[in-house]
Amino acid sequence: MKSPIIATGLALVASMASAQDSVLTVYTYDSFTAEWGPGPVIEEAFEATCDCDLQFIGAGDGAALLSRLQLEGDRTEADVVLGLDTNLVAQARASGLIAEHGITPEGLTMPISWDDPQFLPYDWGYFAFVHGTDLADAPASFRDLAASNLRIVIQDPRSSTPGLGLLMWVKTAYGNEAGEIWEGLADNIVTVTPGWSEAYGLYLDGEADMVLSYTTSPAYHLIAEDDSSHTAAAFDEGHYMQVEVAGIVNTTNEMALARQFMEFMLTPAFQEAIPTTNWMYPAALPASDLPDGFDTLVMPETPLLMPAADARALRDAALEEWLSALSR
Repeated sequence: MKSPIIATGLALVASMASAQDSVLTVYTYDSFTAEWGPGPVIEEAFEATCDCDLQFIGAGDGAALLSRLQLEGDRTEADVVLGLDTNLVAQARASGLIAEHGITPEGLTMPISWDDPQFLPYDWGYFAFVHGTDLADAPASFRDLAASNLRIVIQDPRSSTPGLGLLMWVKTAYGNEAGEIWEGLADNIVTVTPGWSEAYGLYLDGEADMVLSYTTSPAYHLIAEDDSSHTAAAFDEGHYMQVEVAGIVNTTNEMALARQFMEFMLTPAFQEAIPTTNWMYPAALPASDLPDGFDTLVMPETPLLMPAADARALRDAALEEWLSALSR
């Protein structure tokens, strides 16, 4: 028989071990988990506050991330999903896998208001075609691009949030004429990659003149490489916004810890890592706190963003227009 003192001591040790062994599993996209991405910095910062083990699991690009979550369903190991965007939240909501977070976000600095009981934003940006500053006569619209001989690389909208964002960008800007725009762009497209990393790598390797990315992408070259030879083309029809979000998976056994992570996501410890690791605008950080170099970026005069429900409703039609144009 154990003595009361020993029993109490063992219980305390077991309790401490249990707390320290708490694991929070976050599904996200591959570039977030890369050693140069925000994952390692955020993991260290959050673990310093939670007495837990934060594990990021890469699941391809954003659209592939949602597909994996839907495929796994109630069997998923994810406690939090991080890396969907407003083009995917209606579909994610309809899956019934996302819990209400119960958090009132404070200090958001995005150019749009936010009120969503299931998803919280952590960064945002504008899609754009990035090119070298030595490119003569950079296109100022999709029609200019289609009329040119420029080679572009884009991402697949079925697996990539930038690819889906491009579909919504063309659809929002051109409506019923979107199919015509895609027909014009078809012979400019060198290849379609599964995700952003592959596409950007091809551009850097000289396989294309322009790549679908973000207005903030040149900041990486400027700040990390002291290279000012990349810029983003400003399009007259405006630029589509991407707001990236996270949500709690309702099958989690770590609800309190998941909420703690979601709250942490909007603190400076998380937000300050975003500009120079994810190379996006943080959702809850004043512009005055952005690193030098962000003030040199293209800032679209016309922001475009389709409501989440509309994006879901139009996705299949937009995808069919895209597939039809590229198959000819």
